[in-house]
Amino acid sequence: MRTVVVRPTAKINLTLRVGPPRADGFHDVRTLLQAIGLSDTLSVSARRGPFALSCRAPGVPSDESNLVWRAAQALWTGAGREGEARDAHVRLDKSIPHEAGLGGGSADAAAALSALNVVWELKQSRKELHRIAAGLGADVPFFLIGGAALGTGKGDELYPVDDVSRLGVVVVKPSFGVSTADAYRWLDEDRAAGLPTLATERSREVHVGWETDPLVLSNDLEAPVSRRYPEIPEIIESCYREGAMAAAMTGSGSAVFGLFSETVAPRAARNLQRPDWLVTVTRTLTRRESGRRIGL
Repeated sequence: MRTVVVRPTAKINLTLRVGPPRADGFHDVRTLLQAIGLSDTLSVSARRGPFALSCRAPGVPSDESNLVWRAAQALWTGAGREGEARDAHVRLDKSIPHEAGLGGGSADAAAALSALNVVWELKQSRKELHRIAAGLGADVPFFLIGGAALGTGKGDELYPVDDVSRLGVVVVKPSFGVSTADAYRWLDEDRAAGLPTLATERSREVHVGWETDPLVLSNDLEAPVSRRYPEIPEIIESCYREGAMAAAMTGSGSAVFGLFSETVAPRAARNLQRPDWLVTVTRTLTRRESGRRIGL
């Protein structure tokens, strides 16, 4: 029995600017996405019979509602095979928190496309995998690129950019999650009420090794989410107290990340431990490192 093991990585949004609602209900965004070392694990095995997915993580479905399952079916159909996907079993071990703005579900879907392409011996091109990924969700194609990339449109129009300097990253996930739909709705409500939607209480400049340095972290969803959950700015301030070069909420939340030197990050993570905070120390990944983790 052939088994392929892949380790899809999480992402953080170094920047996230959001436009007004479009006619289709989506928002145009301009975001700088960065892969980090926090990862799930998918073990994909060739096995005769119906396609199967197993995952023991609480709150993570193991049926057709999981993006991994949808990715498998989309790849199966895209390769010209008829009926329901079959002849593979996927075991999903979760480390990337749910409803955190870290892209865990999208990362898992992208990794499944890569691994199943091998297990099923489909030999689909990278271009075809990207096409299928785009049909699964706005974030999914990024995880086939990795490293750093600029996302526009709904976030699915992607332009790879130079790798950033190697930085320590401390991710703090509070006990609550935030749905993407809620975060964008709160942003629209706050804008309609004339409330500011960009946090400016601290300098968020960080040097990432580019000629255009420094980069300024920004997230239009942070202020609306923070108004509903004051713990978000509390975590950000705690990161600064531990020596973060910059800190912000990622995506639609609820996770916050602090950028540190690699030598400082482990100590900061230890000091940030709280009973109701899940704290993880990791680092930025290059495009090559990201690709290797999912077999690209």
